[in-house]
Amino acid sequence: MPFTLATWNINSVRLREGLVARLMEEEAPDILCLQECKSPVDKIPTEAFEALGYRWRVARGQKGYNGVAIFSKLPLEEAGADDHADLGHARHIAGRLENGVTIHNFYVPAGGDVPDREVNDKFGQKLDYLTSMRDAFHADRPAKSILVGDLNIAPREDDVWSHKQLLKVVSHTPVEVETLGQTQDAGAWVDVTRADIPEGQLYSWWSYRSPDWDKADKGRRLDHVWATPDIASAAHSSRVLRHVRGWEKPSDHAPVFATFDL
Repeated sequence: MPFTLATWNINSVRLREGLVARLMEEEAPDILCLQECKSPVDKIPTEAFEALGYRWRVARGQKGYNGVAIFSKLPLEEAGADDHADLGHARHIAGRLENGVTIHNFYVPAGGDVPDREVNDKFGQKLDYLTSMRDAFHADRPAKSILVGDLNIAPREDDVWSHKQLLKVVSHTPVEVETLGQTQDAGAWVDVTRADIPEGQLYSWWSYRSPDWDKADKGRRLDHVWATPDIASAAHSSRVLRHVRGWEKPSDHAPVFATFDL
């Protein structure tokens, strides 16, 4: 059952309902995973999405911040929601397809502005969240699974516009990269995007602060698609829809796509 999956930090699903519907209509992924929905589950818009064929959904929500959701054209049942590091945040939801593939949708804490947990609690929460994910994957090694989401870390030197200038900037610091690597290794996750696109600068996020984000191109690859080794070889056609960042009143993230022949 081949299917195409997309992950997108939407930065308010209610504010950008029209953009979500546009992506669904123009690109038609079979499964769309959203992060930073900023809405209680019962307030997430669904009517327009259902009209476009997205009849199945699982979600966790909060008023005003966080929140994750999976919309699917394929039958999907909820398969858990973990509160890593006991933060009380809606940052994870899992769904299972009829073919047994589990899709994990994560929104890892951004970590604030100062990369020092002694003076910035948010940075500590980010590291603790990733460590909790790592420990969970060690305890219960995932299989036949896909992990997507805004992991808020750009791990490779070519995942950022300037490795040297961002070494002390949250999202690319050595401790974050190391902790994310440990989390990835714990589940033996394969970075599908980089398996498909192994070379070159690749970004999925551009700051709102840049007056001309496209020309300046100071991006970071914060959004990821991973898969367990048993199904990773079935993935192909990875792409970042950079042009979506240029839509009217956009999210600061662009959607990331991959297709799986399963």
